[in-house]
Amino acid sequence: MSQIKERPILFSAPMVRAVLDGRKTVTRRPVKVQPRSRADIGSYGKGQPFIRNPDVTKRNPECPFGNPGDRLWVRETWYCDHNEVMRGPYLKPDDLDVIEARDDGTLVYAADGLTPYETDQPVWKPSIHMPRWASRILLEITDVRVERLQDISRSDIRAEGLQCPPELASDDVSPNYRDWYPEAWKELWNSTGGDWDANPWVWVVEFKRVTP
Repeated sequence: MSQIKERPILFSAPMVRAVLDGRKTVTRRPVKVQPRSRADIGSYGKGQPFIRNPDVTKRNPECPFGNPGDRLWVRETWYCDHNEVMRGPYLKPDDLDVIEARDDGTLVYAADGLTPYETDQPVWKPSIHMPRWASRILLEITDVRVERLQDISRSDIRAEGLQCPPELASDDVSPNYRDWYPEAWKELWNSTGGDWDANPWVWVVEFKRVTP
C-alpha cells in the first residue's frame, strides 16, 4: 500500500474562510509549462497523467499538487505569540501545545479577523512562512484534471468559493446572476497575478476537508 503524500498549498484569507465554511471544494492553478494544445496534454484522471507529447511529459510529468488520495496542508497568514517561534526558523517549541495555543490566542490566523484586543499585535507572518505544525486545515485530493481556465461553469465557480450577493441571486435565470459569476471569477484570477485573457491550461484539483 502506497504511503499518502502531503504537500503544502497557499490560500488567501478569503479562500481560507471559504474552505472553513465548506463553500470551496476545488482550486485551479496554472500548468507550469503551458502545452500547445489539448493534443499535447491529453487527459488526466484517476491519479495518472496522460500527456501525449514526449517533450511536455518531461516538463509536466504529473500534477505538482498530487494525485487523488494525496493530501494538502494549507498555508495561510498567521502569527504565534511565542518568542522561540518568532525568532525563527519557526520551529515548534517543546512547551507549545498547538491546540491550546489556538484556543487561548497564542496562535492566530488572519483569515479569522481581529478581535479588539488583538489590534495591537505584531505584523502577521506571510503564508509562505507557515510551518506544517501551525497549519489547521488538511485537505484530501479527490480528483485532478486539466482544462482551460475559461471553460469553468457557474457551478464550478461556486465550488471555487465564490457566492453571488443575495440581492442578485433571486433566481438562476436573472441576467445579473448569470453575469456575476464569470466576472467575479475573472476578477479573482487576475487579483492573484493571473492573466485571464491568456486563458491558460490549469490544474483543477478537487478536494475534501479531513481531520489534521
